[in-house]
Amino acid sequence: MDWTSAQLRSLVELTRRGTITAVAESLGYTPGGVSQQIAALEKATGMELLRRTGRRVELTDAGMTLARHAERILTTEAEAVEALERTRNDASGTLLVGLFTTAAAEILPPALRKAREDHPGLAVHSRDMDVDEVYDAVASGAVDLAIGLDYPDVPIPRDPALRVTRLHRERFSLAVPTGSLGSRETVSMAQTRNLKWILPSPESYYGRAVRTAFRRAGVEPEVLHEVTDTAATLALIEAGVGVSTVTDLMLRLRPSRFDVVRLRETIERHIVVVFRCAAERRPTVVALVDVLRAVTRSGLGGRA
Repeated sequence: MDWTSAQLRSLVELTRRGTITAVAESLGYTPGGVSQQIAALEKATGMELLRRTGRRVELTDAGMTLARHAERILTTEAEAVEALERTRNDASGTLLVGLFTTAAAEILPPALRKAREDHPGLAVHSRDMDVDEVYDAVASGAVDLAIGLDYPDVPIPRDPALRVTRLHRERFSLAVPTGSLGSRETVSMAQTRNLKWILPSPESYYGRAVRTAFRRAGVEPEVLHEVTDTAATLALIEAGVGVSTVTDLMLRLRPSRFDVVRLRETIERHIVVVFRCAAERRPTVVALVDVLRAVTRSGLGGRA
């Protein structure tokens, strides 16, 4: 049948995300563009793949059947691309990388410089996305690989089709308004019991990880402001609104005036690179992963 990888990928993403809008955000299309992809796929198959239920859509039996086969088709396509790349003697080609804001600001620029120096035939394109979405984006083939975050307290669910490699390990400290904890250089979680917090939603991995760690110490953070954006969080701390957990990399996003106090207990996050197992021998993927390892070792403090 006459269909395209983009059309199949839109269908697979719909099974993962449930709405046209969410698929569009994941793939970098407009909602209208996704609808056109699905309509073209229905025309190619001659079957109805979606049905509307109010404002939502759901896959028909035919849509579900095709989606299952589409995942295998896309995996086979990725394996073919890998095999073709291995016939060349260098890492030449184009990769689309998904990444979150901090990685875009602190990791991507030096990685692009080193990639140009070491692999002039490698073209890297990037897409900024919600950090909790990068795993699904790699799994669906929306991006070739992604830089994401993993938390030991709330690990990202592991998909056997994905390879997750740690690039860097960061320990969280506590950021507090200037002078609010006196001259303390360290603080225990128990000593934070009466503080007011600024944290992401508990629906996010980061928000759950921090709450889990503090609850383990018998503390329930009193969250007054649910904020996802790191720069906004730093600005609120500086304004005296509340406290939050921070890492060295987060502190680079915005020059700020507040106190950073070391936590006696260890809370960590891991910066990871994620790619499909089917692509782990692609020369372009191997080359970029090596570049990311080198950049994070040299530029982020060397803690793998």
